[in-house]
Amino acid sequence: MQVEGLSINLATIREQCGFAEAVDICLKHGITSIAPWRDQVAKAGLDEAVRIVKSNGIKLTGLCRGGFFPAANEADWQKNLDDNRRAIDEAAAFSADCLVLVVGGLPGASRDIVAARQMVFDGIAAVLPHAQASGVKLAIEPLHPMYAADRSCVNTLAQALDMCEPLGEDVGVAIDVYHVWWDPDLANQIARAGRMKRIFAHHICDWLVPTKDMLLDRGMMGDGVIDLKGIRRMIEAAGFFGAQEVEIFSAETWWKRPADQVIATCVERFRSCCQI
Repeated sequence: MQVEGLSINLATIREQCGFAEAVDICLKHGITSIAPWRDQVAKAGLDEAVRIVKSNGIKLTGLCRGGFFPAANEADWQKNLDDNRRAIDEAAAFSADCLVLVVGGLPGASRDIVAARQMVFDGIAAVLPHAQASGVKLAIEPLHPMYAADRSCVNTLAQALDMCEPLGEDVGVAIDVYHVWWDPDLANQIARAGRMKRIFAHHICDWLVPTKDMLLDRGMMGDGVIDLKGIRRMIEAAGFFGAQEVEIFSAETWWKRPADQVIATCVERFRSCCQI
């Protein structure tokens, strides 16, 4: 029986299985939407991964990831742009809903976060024509402020939307509850994103108390403090009814359990904790 409205980001079972096996497990549980990471695709081979997806009627709610634009020198800047263009080509091969952008932090020894944000904007603007020609939408994913230095200098939905606005309708946002649940302006910014028609993806997991690792200790939905149904209500009120995409990095818990068990739990928690 197909599970409507649920997508699995394949990072959730990245330690247990490769691309083909992950797809098989998702299909076994009635899930026909996924979001792979580029390294997972590369290990399978792009052509083979695309064949698996298309032969099984699978939809990609996103491809992870592009981004990491800021650079300390011109050579690295060009390398970053080239890598993003390759990521766009890969997203196009899958007909993915969007390419998710984790935009990058401070380059080299820089302490200038304002300049880093400008490089992010300039980088997206530089690769946007290629994305548009390829039919790929770009989704900026604002990350929690704890990642501002090394992973993303865009840390609120407001900042992401400010970047989107002048770039046009093909640049939007991926709203990951893990990164934005704490924001006191979240409701207003989700509504703003809806008015702009810039919500391209909705990622779910949970925030554990305590969180033991800032990167690799995300919780299964229902195990933490995020109001998942409340945020989904905001997102649907803003006009986005796309899949909720489970993305869990959990080195000591969910990555150590059998993939079949993890996906079964994702389905159960989606139904009990996330659907409205």
